[in-house]
Amino acid sequence: MIKRIILSPIQKFVKTESLAGILLFSATIIALIWANSPFVDSYQQLWEYKIGISFENFELKKPLSLWINDGLMAIFFFLIGLELKRELLIGEINTVKKAAFPLVAALGGMIIPVVMFLTLNQDADTTKAWGIPMATDIAFALAILSTLGKRVPLSLKIFLTAFAIIDDIAAVLVIAIFYSTDINWDYILYGVILIGILAAFYNKKKYTIGIGLVLAVIIWFLFLKSGIHPTIAGVLLAFTIPIKRRINLSLFSKNLTSISEKIITESDGKEKHLLSNEEINHIDDLDNLTEAVRSPLQDLEQRLHHLTAYFILPVFAFSNAGVVISMNYNFNFELLTNIAISLFIGKFIGVALFSYLGYKLKITRLPEGVRFIHILGIACIAGVGFTMSIFIGNLAFSNDLTNINSVKVGIILGSLLAGVSGYLILRLSGKKPIDKVASETK
Repeated sequence: MIKRIILSPIQKFVKTESLAGILLFSATIIALIWANSPFVDSYQQLWEYKIGISFENFELKKPLSLWINDGLMAIFFFLIGLELKRELLIGEINTVKKAAFPLVAALGGMIIPVVMFLTLNQDADTTKAWGIPMATDIAFALAILSTLGKRVPLSLKIFLTAFAIIDDIAAVLVIAIFYSTDINWDYILYGVILIGILAAFYNKKKYTIGIGLVLAVIIWFLFLKSGIHPTIAGVLLAFTIPIKRRINLSLFSKNLTSISEKIITESDGKEKHLLSNEEINHIDDLDNLTEAVRSPLQDLEQRLHHLTAYFILPVFAFSNAGVVISMNYNFNFELLTNIAISLFIGKFIGVALFSYLGYKLKITRLPEGVRFIHILGIACIAGVGFTMSIFIGNLAFSNDLTNINSVKVGIILGSLLAGVSGYLILRLSGKKPIDKVASETK
């Protein structure tokens, strides 16, 4: 029973992320086909189309692509913040012991690719791309693992999830510190004050999504104008969301039993009848009771997860992955190659080496059912850095279309090599599904 309570949410999360990876891949392929078709102009015009609002002394109009990168992706970063807060408080990295192995692996997966890129890079103008190869795309990575089914243990998927969350934390910090320019500290101060007010209100009063939504829009706008990327506001806002229930489980159970008995009494055992006013009131009480027992953070995380996985990330991929691939097109091949190598080779060496050293030095231990050959497979898959890598690439080169397209091709190439290699390693690591091996060894 306890095992099912713990594992079911994780399995559901993995399933959602796996389907999200398939949608991401499909959106990427469609974008590439469209961008390399005779209709390429319509693809570019679509994302350059400006939409927004304007008043007498105020105007906020942006190309559709920027609304996606600055607006929709703020929701994605908000979800990352919710996941981070949950994991830090009650999840897989809430203790040093739990966090040790994915933390050590993630450090290697961030440090070595950056060092490799800076070593390979000979152009001072492209040095700012160093943050691109340090990110892992959790949706793509889990989608690859899902194709292997029971050939890989669930503990490996949990490890990859924790690893990717730590990786996301680093990426958020890198964006906030190194990829923000011309900072207006007044706007940041106003935004932080509003975040503090919201956190205090939720702590002392009652969590209400309406107030939070209004303040979130204002805070997002302040960060947008401040010079720090507005997606960072999403992460900070996530930490204001309470994780505690507004009712304890014991009281919930008693009230649930009481309401259920009232409904049964009112229905008088009739299977088919119109609800009386008393029964409707009891059902409303039941709705209020179930709402009160939910953790606001986990409830909001669950609601946003599907929106992000099935809409926001595929739309982001669709709008950003459309690169014209032609020998006649102007690419920075040195940058392209360095990104691909740093993602594919750098990530593999970093994750594998740090994991091995952590294990040998007894800083960490392998998760149950996981062998080091599995870690080598994960080290490869960690090089799939699509969403966050492209996002950082857009920030690094802004309006430099040649370098942006070179980065995107390098990310796609490196991620493809990493994903295929990781799949093959894990596929060949055992000929039989884990449950069959277990049954034969009993």
